[in-house]
Order: sequence, then structure tokens, then C-alpha cells
Amino acid sequence: MASSQVLNFSPNPTFLNFSKPSLSSKFGFVLKPWRYPSPLILKCCSPLSRTVNEQLLQETIKGNAGDTSSIEVDSVTEAELKENGFRSTRRTKLVCTIGPATCGLEELEALAVGGMNVGRINMCHGTREWHKRVIERVRKLNEEKGFAVAIMMDTEGSEIHMGDLGGTSSAKAEDGEVWTFSVRAFDSSWPERTISVNYEGFAEDVKVGDELLVDGGMVRFEVIETIGPDVKCICTDPGLLLPRANLTFWRDGKLVRERSAMLPTISSKDWLDIDFGIAEGVDFIAVSFVKSTEVINHLKSYIKARAHNGDIAIIAKIESIESLKNLEEIILASDGIMVARGDLGAQIPLEQVPSAQQKIVQLCRQLNSPVIIASQLLESMIEYPTPTRAEVADVSEAVRQQSDALMLSGESAMGQYPEKALTVLRSVSLRMERWWREQKFHEGLDLPNIASSFADCISEEICTSAVKMANNLEVDAIFVYTKTGHMASLLSRCRPDCPIFAFTGTTSVRRCLNLQWGLIPFQLSFSDDMESNLNKTFSLLKARGMIKSGDLVVAVSDMLQSVQVMTVP
Repeated sequence: MASSQVLNFSPNPTFLNFSKPSLSSKFGFVLKPWRYPSPLILKCCSPLSRTVNEQLLQETIKGNAGDTSSIEVDSVTEAELKENGFRSTRRTKLVCTIGPATCGLEELEALAVGGMNVGRINMCHGTREWHKRVIERVRKLNEEKGFAVAIMMDTEGSEIHMGDLGGTSSAKAEDGEVWTFSVRAFDSSWPERTISVNYEGFAEDVKVGDELLVDGGMVRFEVIETIGPDVKCICTDPGLLLPRANLTFWRDGKLVRERSAMLPTISSKDWLDIDFGIAEGVDFIAVSFVKSTEVINHLKSYIKARAHNGDIAIIAKIESIESLKNLEEIILASDGIMVARGDLGAQIPLEQVPSAQQKIVQLCRQLNSPVIIASQLLESMIEYPTPTRAEVADVSEAVRQQSDALMLSGESAMGQYPEKALTVLRSVSLRMERWWREQKFHEGLDLPNIASSFADCISEEICTSAVKMANNLEVDAIFVYTKTGHMASLLSRCRPDCPIFAFTGTTSVRRCLNLQWGLIPFQLSFSDDMESNLNKTFSLLKARGMIKSGDLVVAVSDMLQSVQVMTVP
């Protein structure tokens, strides 16, 4: 391969200053400024370099004529890039809960075409055989249609919740009606207005006068009598009762959580579900009602010992007072966070939920952890084809906070308009992201240093500098070549104006990157030679019409400590 002429510059100290006293003291040694020739190089391609690359590009295209199969990207993203260009790509990722309304092959394909990045299966509902069929269909679509939809499995958790409603999909509780909550096991003869509860000590723990909240307060009851294993309650706030809904009870204005605190985070059923998820090769496992880091660390060890590649990411669901108290430690221990606002809103005052959400999102971004906003984003679209204006404002606020992902729950699982709900999330996300870029809010953002080693510190500085350069030069895209995904996540953390093309050789890493803001994951085999990688990438992407001559690209890699600015030949 012909060599290209490259101009080498030492790092601009405003971008790459490794003589900071804070870094010296942090790592226990003195850091001196880099001198020529620097191992940390900023490369700018000269006109001669571009000529040579054009030659190499034509040779590569000729040698690979008709063969673009060595690079894989989501077919929906590819179509968007071809039609509308770099700036049209959506940065916020979308998660859809799969249920009876969307479990068929055609329905799943419609969601994938509509922008679903991650499909969520909720182990609170359905059988393992049913979920297995859903996973198989998603994998089939990925293979045959060119999608890259990842799979997230959500555990049920061991908190108190309702059971099935005698085989019915839902029931309406009216104001003043008396309902019975019971721990008894019923056969086919299910008593009218009776709800089963999964916690055997339920009748002993509640007292007359306690307030019982269903699904975070969507329906409210007051306890009027306890008879053996049965608790009779009168409905004070009517609403729709759904199977497996969470139950909390309040006494004298305070949440009664002593029993919940004693229950294990991962139940015996959850462990069986986790084994199922490992066997099926899911990409994420979302753990319900995480209270501390111990369960996360134990689960990671459990998965590492049993999973084929050990690459299943752990998402901790923040939905309790205990999880808020231990928030930073939980974020650091897990691979991502889900803000489960429904259950969280049942444990803290409603007016505190928005500030809690913002705090969680900001802390996740500072600590470089992807965060999902979940629960009731477009709740009205379960029954109606258009959302309320308040719901659109809620979605816009989550996007404005620059959350990594938004999640549909009942809207896509059992709603009448799942595709329309997904379309609303997508369109609102695109509009708010465009507004954010126009306002240039990134200019005043200062992220703390989170590196735990000198090598990580270098990676962090490279990514920060690359994003500053990309924004200042108004480049079309950032290319990152990463084996583990870490360098790509650091770039995502900086929230650049342009999209990030993340190239990795591993399927599991590619799918996990599906959850992170602004990343477009590609699967590509690459070497340690950056020039070779770039020429190969340019040829493949140009052949597929995803980039064109004249596009400006910033390229970084976790194999070579460099930042390169290149024009596509």
C-alpha cells in the first residue's frame, strides 16, 4: 500500500493538556508536556494525501466490486443516510416493549422500520416459550432484513404485585366498589372483584385505614377490613386494573416499605428467567427494584460464569427510595440505568419525580452510563391515536435533558396504536434534537474527568478533543474504531453535533451500542493500521451511498492514540 503524506502536529494545549496538576496528583506521578514527535498525534490530510487515498479507494472498490457484505449497519439508518444525509439521523434511541399487540413478525418488522433500536420483553407477563418465540422473530428479522434490533429482558423483581385477573386482560374498578385482595390460590371459579397478590404476608402487614396504590397510583383503594388471607378495600380513585401491576401501601401519609426492604431484589423466578435470558443470548438484562450494588456485582459474576461471551449488559432500574439513596454507586456498578418513573412515583411524592429524573440523567451522563426514560411517556396512546400535548412536552423534556433512550411500555405492548406511538417518539426526538443543536448548548458544557487510570485519561482527553474539533469544524461525522465500545461511549457522552459512526468487530458490542446516544453502530473487521481502516471504510460506505467525496470526518480509535481529520476522497 502506498504511503500518504501526513502533517503531524503536537496537541493543542487547550485541547490536550496532560500537565494538569490534578492529573499528576491523581495518578501519583509527574506528567510532562508532549514533545515532537508526539505519540498522541493530530493528523490533517494534505492534498497529496487525498490524491493517494483516491487511488487506493478506486483500487479497493474495483477489488470489492459488488461485495459490500463485509460491513454491516442497520438498514433503516442506511436508508436515512442515503436519503437525508448525516444531520438527519436521530440521536435518541427508542426502546419498545413487545407484547400481544406487537409480537407477530409483521408487527415487529413495522416497529423496526419505524426506528425501534431495542425490543424489550417483560418477564412479568407471558411464558418463557412465548418470549423465546419473540426473540427468534427479532433475530430472524435482523438476519433477513438487515436490522440491528437488540433484545432487553426485564426481570419481574420480588416486590409486591397483583397476579392474574382470573384470565381477563384487564378490569375496571369504579369509585365506591369493594374489591378483595387475596393471597389464596384460585382455580377456575374466580370470585367476582377479587385480585390475587403474590406476597403471602400481605394480609398481616396491612391495617384498616391504609391506602393501597395500584401501578403507582393509577388506581387507589382504602383498606376497610381484613379477614384471614383476604383484604377488603373500597375504591377511592377509579381506573383500569392490569395483571401484575405493582402494589404499594401507605399509612399516615408515609410509604410502608419494611416488608419490601426485606424481600430479595432477585427472586427465585427471576433467577430462572435470567438463565433463560443467558441461554437465548439477550443483549441486556434490566433488573427491577435494585437497592444496592451487591446484587449487580453478584449478577455480573453469575453471567460471566455462564454466558457464552459474558457480554450481557446489566441495566439497573431506579424505582425505589433505596435506589435513589445509593444512586451513584449503582450507576458505577451497572452498565446502564432505567428511570422507571411509574414505580418511583409510587414511593416518592409526585412533585419530586421530575427533579429526580433530571438528577439521574445528569449523573448518568457525568459517569458515562446510558440512561433510559420509561413509564407513561405516551400513556394515552394505548387507547387514542394521538397523544396529549402534555405527553409531547414530557417526551421533549426527556430529549432536552439528552437522555440516551426513551421507552414505550403499554403503548407498544398492548396499545391500539403502537406504530403511531413510535412515530411520535421519533418525530419529537428529531425536532428537539435539531433545536438543541441550533441553540449550541454544548458550548458551555463541562464534564468531569472520570478516568481511573492513565490510559483511560488519555482516551477521555482524545474523545473530548475530537468532539470539540468536530463541533468547531462542523464536520459531517465522527468515525471511531473500537473493540470494546468504551471509546464510542466516551464520544457519546460529549454529545457532539454530528453523528458518531462506531465500527466494531463484535456483534454483541454492536448491539449494546444501540442503546447509546448518537451512536450508529457498524460491524466491521479492522486492523491496527488506521490508514488501512479508513480507506477500507471509505470504499465500503461510498459504494453503498452512505458517504460521498468531500465529506469531512474526524476519526479516532482505541488502538491508536490519535485524532485524524480527513476529507472523503
